[in-house]
Amino acid sequence: GENTDFHALIPVVVRDKVLRPERTRQGGLGVAAALTLLSLLSLAGAVARWREEGRLAVWLHVPILQSRFAEAAASQGFAFHHAEEGSSTLTLWLGEGPSRLPGYATHQLGVAGAVLDESTGKVLVVQDRNKTLNAWKFPGGLSNPGEDIGDTAVREVFEETGIKSEFKSILSIRQQHQHPGAFGKSDMYIICRLEPSSFNISFCQQECLRCEWMDLMELVRTKDATPITSNVAKLLLYGYREGFDKIDITMREFPAVYTGRFYKLYHRELPESYRNIT
Repeated sequence: GENTDFHALIPVVVRDKVLRPERTRQGGLGVAAALTLLSLLSLAGAVARWREEGRLAVWLHVPILQSRFAEAAASQGFAFHHAEEGSSTLTLWLGEGPSRLPGYATHQLGVAGAVLDESTGKVLVVQDRNKTLNAWKFPGGLSNPGEDIGDTAVREVFEETGIKSEFKSILSIRQQHQHPGAFGKSDMYIICRLEPSSFNISFCQQECLRCEWMDLMELVRTKDATPITSNVAKLLLYGYREGFDKIDITMREFPAVYTGRFYKLYHRELPESYRNIT
């Protein structure tokens, strides 16, 4: 209700700017914002005071064992922003007009590896065990939080097939909205070109029904492959015959604007003469 008291310490971020919340060392949310701990304090009174101070937004971080406070927050106009394994975050927009707070992540990222043995012209393919249609595809799976695209491809290929490999490039990116396998959200699916460093298959029988090295031309022509696999197989064949520089989207690492952080930029290979322009 309106006079509900908070009987525990709940981290709150009160903002006078529209900024994304960031983790603090104290486990709450907030940089460039006043971090307030609500303890035996009327939430309604706190919200009224923040409005008087001209604050724009409030981020309420609720640990899972204190989830009962979400009801009190909802009565004051808070809405869920996102939830993680051990907590949920609610927001309240105090500014004028519609909320300008950034939304939470809306996509999941899947990555597959097209592992091509250039000495034989064969590519590694699998059939999923738990699919209604047992079509050939490249091994892959969902990227873990904080995991680079190439690392996901290498890890997933090894987990499914036992083949060790090295990331070489990105071949394709698929975007699909309202994906049934992504809780109705949008899905990004990236296929990478990998170079094998081992060749003896030892596939995961819980995930895969079959796994083999297949001639690339056979994969291009077979009707027993998923549509995206067939299309990327043709792209891979083109690169294999005419040069991978014609199909590769390569990676370079740069320092980010955030101190001590780096990012990876993926693009077609840039000639040295253009790369060194100052």
